[in-house]
Amino acid sequence: MRANNHLGEFLRARRTQLSPAAVGLPDEGRRRVSGLRREEVADLAGLSTDYYTRLEQGRERHPSRSVLDALAAAMLFDDMALRYLRSVADHAPRKRKREPARSRLDPRLSALVELWPSTPAIALDSLTTVVGANQLGRALYAGQEHNSCLARLIFLNEGAKSFYGDWDEVAALTVASLRAAGGADPDDPRLIALVGELSLRNDEFRRLWGKAQVRIKTRGSMSIQHPEVGELALHYESFTVNADAGVTLKVFHPATAATADALALLGSLSAREATVDGRAPSHRA
Repeated sequence: MRANNHLGEFLRARRTQLSPAAVGLPDEGRRRVSGLRREEVADLAGLSTDYYTRLEQGRERHPSRSVLDALAAAMLFDDMALRYLRSVADHAPRKRKREPARSRLDPRLSALVELWPSTPAIALDSLTTVVGANQLGRALYAGQEHNSCLARLIFLNEGAKSFYGDWDEVAALTVASLRAAGGADPDDPRLIALVGELSLRNDEFRRLWGKAQVRIKTRGSMSIQHPEVGELALHYESFTVNADAGVTLKVFHPATAATADALALLGSLSAREATVDGRAPSHRA
């Protein structure tokens, strides 16, 4: 594989996960390598094996839109995977100015979410760095190691599997959302550094990243075991912040009456802590 061959790497990762049966091909028994062969994908997409091989190897970097659409159909991509495929195919390395990492949410939006005393809210950039939160949002993750970046919390915090009741689902979704974020700029040095760090330090992250799934979930449910108030069953909605490119506001609400009571207690405890400290608790890595 050539350096920065994002298109070829994505195609290869997804090809090796497709079974012949999934695309209507006869099962010939155990194969030497997993997934489909290059010639099988090429045939399904109506391409020559040589051309498809050149795409995977990065020797062909300018496929037409019709070729991409044919590959997506052959490899059973959903709409999000197709958008990612088109994005990395259109991507060209560029000179970049040094961009400082975002450190905080816009003060006006921050003031708005602080007006929601019973609704936890956190703001995340595309790399899951927490750039802002209201008091209850901060309290939700308080005390968790690496709570300034949810990807690091999930994969580098030894207590993460106890904290998240549905860790497997949260982990898979987090990796898929990082992959999706990289579609806009797969050469982003911050993304490369984060993926490299997590790949080196966590085998499960490396396995999930290799699956090349692309997904952004705008709403859902999750369960956490909070050290102060116990189990919290939560629904969440995610909103794009139009004024801040790449920032998502994630707002939680209780899925059960017991969780509503627990959130009220957590709000009281966090308010008391803020009063004692004279300031709102902050996220610390």
